[in-house]
Amino acid sequence: MKYLLSLRYWNKEMVDDLISHASKIKKNPEKYFDILKSKTMLMIFEKPSLRTRASFEVGMTQLGGHAIYMDIKDSPLGKKESIEDTAKTSSRYCDIMMARLFKQDSIEKLANNATVPVINGLTDIFHPCQILSDLLTIYEKKNKLKGLKLCFVGDGNNNIVHSLLLGCSIVGINISISCPKKHEPLGWVIDLAEKNAKKSDSKIEILNNAEKAVDNVDIVYADTWMSYHIPKEQEDERIKTFKPYQVTAKLMANAKEDAIFMNCLPAIRGQEQTAEVIDGKQSIVFDQAENRLHMQKAIILKLLHKI
Repeated sequence: MKYLLSLRYWNKEMVDDLISHASKIKKNPEKYFDILKSKTMLMIFEKPSLRTRASFEVGMTQLGGHAIYMDIKDSPLGKKESIEDTAKTSSRYCDIMMARLFKQDSIEKLANNATVPVINGLTDIFHPCQILSDLLTIYEKKNKLKGLKLCFVGDGNNNIVHSLLLGCSIVGINISISCPKKHEPLGWVIDLAEKNAKKSDSKIEILNNAEKAVDNVDIVYADTWMSYHIPKEQEDERIKTFKPYQVTAKLMANAKEDAIFMNCLPAIRGQEQTAEVIDGKQSIVFDQAENRLHMQKAIILKLLHKI
């Protein structure tokens, strides 16, 4: 594995392998202390994040390495210096790179010009690290992946949904996306997921009715309606559009009795879900957040051929 840009070319064995390693790292972290001694990660951020920065920076520290934070929001990648030059120069200094960027094209160009591994920390289309850690969390809670049913409720055209479609279809989780019309996932991503689903014998549904989509599912997943790129003047209209897709206790009652609620955070109580849901007994959002750390470690070690 040279880099992690999306789950587009992944298979079940690759996902299972990372989940296994992340679980081992979580159970016995001291075994991996100093495994990355003298190794450096460059973290490039166009978009801010608590979990992505903290999990990668803490992860590198706990593995004995070092992480450098580079905030380029005031000097966008490819403007003052080309992406190609950034990749080639950074490769001379560091052992691995992680970038959280606006465009998927940018992370791919960065990886194609780097001579060290590159990790996608989030782009407009994909967020693979989040979904790999989510699959770890689901496995911990349900002791399996294949055959489970997951429903995402909200804005279907975002990086979380696209990565969920690929990740779930690879491991055999049946996935439904409940979203308003004109907010469906990208067609080509659905096509890729459907090809995966044929191999894993799972199902994919895109529905506009939230109650129907959530019926008898094992996992209900929500994400913010207000991504960083959404202009403030559009917020009121988006709230109106997505209000029927708010995850409430009433909606959760349509899922299985032992269903779990997930949100990759940050969350806005009263928007994509009510406080009753995210702070309730079915919510696992902070276990989900913690597992970012353990999965990031596994990703880093895999890319650096340490596991």
